[in-house]
Amino acid sequence: MTFITDSLSRADVLLCLTACIAFLIYWINGSKKSTRNMPPGPTPLPLIGTLHVLDLNRPYKSLMELSEKYGEVFTIQFGPKKVVIIAGYKAVKDALITQADDFGYRAEIPIMSLLTKGNGLLFSHGELWKSMRRFTLSALRDFGMGKKTIEVKIQEELTPLIEDIKSHNGKPFDSTVILTSAVANVICSIIFGKRYEYDDQKFERLSRLMEENSKLAGAPSLFDSTKADTYFNEENLVYTVLDLFSGGTETTSATLRWSLLLMAKYPEIQKRVQEEIRTHIKLGQMPTAENRRNMPYTDAVIHEVQRFANILPLNLSHATENDVYFRGYCIPKGTEVIPFLTSVLYDKSQWETPYKFNPNHFLDANGKFHRPEAFMPFSAGRRACVGESLAKMELFLFFTGLLHAFTFHPPAGVSREDISLEPDIGFVLVPKPHLICAKLNN
Repeated sequence: MTFITDSLSRADVLLCLTACIAFLIYWINGSKKSTRNMPPGPTPLPLIGTLHVLDLNRPYKSLMELSEKYGEVFTIQFGPKKVVIIAGYKAVKDALITQADDFGYRAEIPIMSLLTKGNGLLFSHGELWKSMRRFTLSALRDFGMGKKTIEVKIQEELTPLIEDIKSHNGKPFDSTVILTSAVANVICSIIFGKRYEYDDQKFERLSRLMEENSKLAGAPSLFDSTKADTYFNEENLVYTVLDLFSGGTETTSATLRWSLLLMAKYPEIQKRVQEEIRTHIKLGQMPTAENRRNMPYTDAVIHEVQRFANILPLNLSHATENDVYFRGYCIPKGTEVIPFLTSVLYDKSQWETPYKFNPNHFLDANGKFHRPEAFMPFSAGRRACVGESLAKMELFLFFTGLLHAFTFHPPAGVSREDISLEPDIGFVLVPKPHLICAKLNN
């Protein structure tokens, strides 16, 4: 009996080894065949691909290093899955704008496919995506996006935000919940016609869930009447609304948190912004969108916060709907493609001091505001953020209103040199947990 058992064990081991060898041969041969004419990249290992060369907590840093070695187009491998990285302003612009049709498809992300079932705006494809994007843009315009209506809603939300910060009486506080709630309330005002108190338990839980989610990674006349029943249903509406909340809340609130942290770290920049604000806005008055054109330095600081904070480093993945020829390489149909935004916002050929917070990146020799083409925090092309104009208005009005009312500084015992600009781990790069103080301006 023992002899039979030992024989079976040896047979099982031999079978396992044979299977492993066969898999390795298949892997190597398949890898060579599938990478023919594809962009270069680090040599993949069996099973793990090129995960051994990536810092999974800070993948954007690893990809920046790889772009220095392999250039503006290269391939990495997550297990057996090949992903093409497009790096640098010129290459990303060509992919997203010049060859927009080639790279306009959204990559299949299993967890999002499972959750959304292909519905909504961010992770849908083809005609469904085109229809929902047209619907969303039309609906947002009807609700007043880019108009005085939305400006008033933001100004109305600025008042309770200021009062909440005042209630801390200059003592250290965590700005995460109130800033997320303030930005979310703008979306709530647009979609539901009402706002929520910051201490509302359900609203606070929603804000927390959106933050956690980012860490774990309509006009009927515009459409074919034959497609209405297919695309315009309750499930699709729910996921489109969720996309608006997630896309329009966490990114904007994260940018505002970075802005206050950066002002606390660079008080000389904060002082200059406040001097410009006082020149054009009386104390107690609300800022308006019209003020922006007369406040080039404040505008430059906001844009530099967006560039420097780099909150969406890997963008949302694209994919090739067909075989695509790009920069001398063939990218096969269905390949996931990452238009690497960090490499654009930190492109050494486009920015004088890419790794330094420097508002002069957005000022010309005469001190007037100018926007370099490499400024792409909202991505570009067909898949660019639908809420860009709303986000820009929110950032200007909230930032200007807060700096008009307060001066932000670190808690006692914390020097400006102690303020860390290293982001927390997550798909959206937010500041690490911290406390900040707000002194009421006279």
